[in-house]
Amino acid sequence: MAGRLEGKRALVMGAGSSGPGWGNGKATAVLFAREGARVTCVDVNAAAALETVQIIRSEGGTAVAETCDVTVSDEIAEVTSRMVDRWGGIDILHNNVGIAKMGGPVELSEEDWSLVMDVNLTGVFLACKHVLPHMLEAGRGAIVNVSSIAGFRYVGYPYSSYYASKGGLNQLTVGLALQYAAQGIRANVIMPGLMDTPLIRTQIAGQYSDIDEMIRERDAQSPTGKMGDAWDVAYAALFLVSDEAKYINGVCLPVDGGHNMKIG
Repeated sequence: MAGRLEGKRALVMGAGSSGPGWGNGKATAVLFAREGARVTCVDVNAAAALETVQIIRSEGGTAVAETCDVTVSDEIAEVTSRMVDRWGGIDILHNNVGIAKMGGPVELSEEDWSLVMDVNLTGVFLACKHVLPHMLEAGRGAIVNVSSIAGFRYVGYPYSSYYASKGGLNQLTVGLALQYAAQGIRANVIMPGLMDTPLIRTQIAGQYSDIDEMIRERDAQSPTGKMGDAWDVAYAALFLVSDEAKYINGVCLPVDGGHNMKIG
């Protein structure tokens, strides 16, 4: 069914990809546009945001690129203001920015702890701070945040700040969902499991002897025998922001092939 987001205006934070291929945010931005949304593609990497926009435009969609550091409130405010000036409002907010730093409390520096919390959690808070007033004025809106199954279970990697930030993001979203439900705004979380995206090659690969070993082991850990990909996240996001999900609110949705239900 095409046109599920016809007439919608979507703000995708983290719409670029951290390397060649399809990251979650890039795939989601392109899919939103394919379904009729006008998309503001935001990334800290200007070239990555522009690449996503060029894909959308080459397919006949409407998109603009913006550069923004999600930890800087003023930058998010400016992006939000320009989007409202351009298209008259914001119907969809998709927060997909996240990083991982390896280390438990002993090994991890205080600076890296703060960086992960700022990017993964405070960045979502700031985006909501600046977008929600426009949604409240319109009396409608859909927010989808990308977390991780690491937000509620141990997944085998020693990254305490990642666990903490994603757990916080899950509950932040639940709080948003219930606080604003009566004002026509929904908020949900996608919790990816083991995904094959460019990000794992830069932030996870160091836990293995080489890339091939990482792919083999992560595939083997999945109940399906193979990792998911960015499009699995994108299609989940599409459903959650669409009117088909109008009575779905405050859900933390695993997209993981059932991995979160495994023991060990």
